[in-house]
Amino acid sequence: MGRLARFLIYMIRLLFLQNMVISVEILSKSKLEKCEKRTDSNDELNCTTKIVINMAVPSGSSGGEAFVVAEIVEVEENSTNNMQTLRVPPDVPFKPQEFFVKTRKCQPDAGANVVKICERLRDEDGHIIEHTRPICCPCGPRRRAPSSCGNIFDKLIKGKANTAHCLRFPGDWFHVFGIGQQSIGFSVRIEMKTGNKVSEVIVGPENRTATSKDNFLKVNLIGDFVGYTSIPTFEDFYLVIPRQGSPGQPNDLGRNLSMWMLLERVRFTLDGVECNKIGVSYDAFNGQPNFCSSPFWSCLHNQLWNFWEADQNRIKRGQVPLYGVQGKYERINEHPDAGSHSFSIGVTEVLNTNLLIELRADDIDFVFQRSPGKIMSVTVPTFEALTQFGVATITAKNTGEVEASYSLTFDCSKGVAHMEEQFFIMKPKEISARSFKVYPTTDQAARYVCSAILKDSEFSEVDRAECQFSTTATVFENGSQREMLGLFRLQLPHTVYLYELGSTFRFTFSYISHRACVAMAFTSERLVRSSL
Repeated sequence: MGRLARFLIYMIRLLFLQNMVISVEILSKSKLEKCEKRTDSNDELNCTTKIVINMAVPSGSSGGEAFVVAEIVEVEENSTNNMQTLRVPPDVPFKPQEFFVKTRKCQPDAGANVVKICERLRDEDGHIIEHTRPICCPCGPRRRAPSSCGNIFDKLIKGKANTAHCLRFPGDWFHVFGIGQQSIGFSVRIEMKTGNKVSEVIVGPENRTATSKDNFLKVNLIGDFVGYTSIPTFEDFYLVIPRQGSPGQPNDLGRNLSMWMLLERVRFTLDGVECNKIGVSYDAFNGQPNFCSSPFWSCLHNQLWNFWEADQNRIKRGQVPLYGVQGKYERINEHPDAGSHSFSIGVTEVLNTNLLIELRADDIDFVFQRSPGKIMSVTVPTFEALTQFGVATITAKNTGEVEASYSLTFDCSKGVAHMEEQFFIMKPKEISARSFKVYPTTDQAARYVCSAILKDSEFSEVDRAECQFSTTATVFENGSQREMLGLFRLQLPHTVYLYELGSTFRFTFSYISHRACVAMAFTSERLVRSSL
């Protein structure tokens, strides 16, 4: 058969050679004799023995290996030969505000001595800005701003009482970006070791084929397999960021990520003529029908500050924001090659890349390492049902002496959506924490039982831990969050009994957190019971 060569294959999927490896799957392996015929070879063939390996290389589930990168563009219209910005100015106010002044003898052209802040605005050249005149409403208890009309003598001496109303933008402004074409950014490093010799190549979406310098190793990146969860897309969203300096195109997007938001395009009015949309203008506000009989602040709902405050309320309740990018996505704009006008986020979904590897060798063995492991803890803080999801954190440890791959599942009782199995690698004695998003299917308070299962590189179960957690009922009305119930109300010290094959073992815990599940390592035949 010829000389047998053994190779230890290290497959590392990284972004710019960072973070750790995880489990690699060999899809197929074949041995062939590859012959080359050149134009000047006179029918002579140059043949070499090749090993061809087709494998799937997954990214880590921690979100540290891949990015979604998208260019951001000005929100503008290309209906003419020249690019024209639809909005003048192109930025939108964070919090448009309606002001009113109780006055007498209100007129649209009245000066500041009569209507004060609602006096007509002027531009830098002194020209009056259109639609900034005050709207005058009569006095009365059922008007836009209820006010007293006074007595007949006040009317005769001082003039008829009324209110002047106007729209002003006293706060911050935000720039609006459309999300352009997006792409996935990552790289895969393949390192082959034969004795003291190392062959290495790096491939990625921008460089799909590569050959090592010694011609020993050739790699072709075929593509990515479709995952169970979709990577987010932003074609229907606008990205809004705080304006840096003067209006218009910013040179720097800044790092105030807590104020960055992604909002659906339908929430915006680019020409400013629609009420209750982001970007509302003087024209829309002053042009409201039945202005004086409409409620105060009509036309100014669903603005940026409304969505930002809604997110802050969710964050205070321990929920994930709906609109803000910080807290919803990971590693925002940390891609080193994204550019000054790009938007990037870390990919948390597992991406499986299909690689075709060709080796110059007589034969090859795929060497993998196997090591025992143990589940150290499982925690699931109480959360409100149907508030998007809760987070289960499982801490596992490689108790062996070699680096090896593992898989982890988190299987819950009826009423919780299934969660995708996670694959990862741990070094000897390393402790790794993995997170699962828990989605209950009911809005009622409930208690659930889940099992965390740790498997080794041969997919054999090495440890299992059972956990219980609770959800509180969904609060549909506005108001403060109800007090969370602890998962375990245990008197300290508290005794937990472990029953195994008829024998009883007693463990005493000096402290157990009331906000966390209790997890113990045990085999499939064991049960953990607590005496309350």
